[in-house]
Amino acid sequence: MKPLLLFFLLSWRAACAQDFVFVFLHHRDDREELPKEELDKIMAGHMANIQKLAKEGKLVVAGPFEGGGGIFIFKSNAVKEVEQWLSDDPGVKNKRWNIEIQPYKSQVGQPQLVHEPYEMTTYQFIRFKPYIAKFNINEVPELFHKHDDYLKEIQKTGNVITQGTFGDTEGGILVMKGDVNRNVVESDPGVREGLLEIEIKKWYVAKGAFGEK
Repeated sequence: MKPLLLFFLLSWRAACAQDFVFVFLHHRDDREELPKEELDKIMAGHMANIQKLAKEGKLVVAGPFEGGGGIFIFKSNAVKEVEQWLSDDPGVKNKRWNIEIQPYKSQVGQPQLVHEPYEMTTYQFIRFKPYIAKFNINEVPELFHKHDDYLKEIQKTGNVITQGTFGDTEGGILVMKGDVNRNVVESDPGVREGLLEIEIKKWYVAKGAFGEK
């Protein structure tokens, strides 16, 4: 990796020191088929563990994606710590999802625990995944800056619920209310010029989970 790019990435990581840890529970098409009684027991234990971690102040946000999978957001600055917290979850133990863990820096909309009774709502969840290759490596710092500037323009619409970044060069997320036109996301210079790949999903989460009204 070229010295200038390495310096930029290390500086960018320091500026985005993590406040939280994101856990993606990715849907698995190849997971084992289980009898309903056994599956119900696993999922009941999974929900009980969610409640336990929330009461302990560790888990601040949780919600499923339409079509399977979901997200946990933990108040922690250590991935290893979160791995330990997850180790008792029956759903994780039984490999019901592919688990991905990322340190997270919130830039807009601070994740926070919403106490019962709460209202579930639907948001558009956009993930940006960097694709760094020989053809764009020299433009990476400039493209990241253009991406950040574009996100600031989107924030002016008032539809952004939360936005933040993951560690190193793992990209970030944008959560918005309302219907999101894919063309708007694809107009992001980082996406248009091949640095960032996008994934858009419908996400169910407690209203107010990021301080929104």
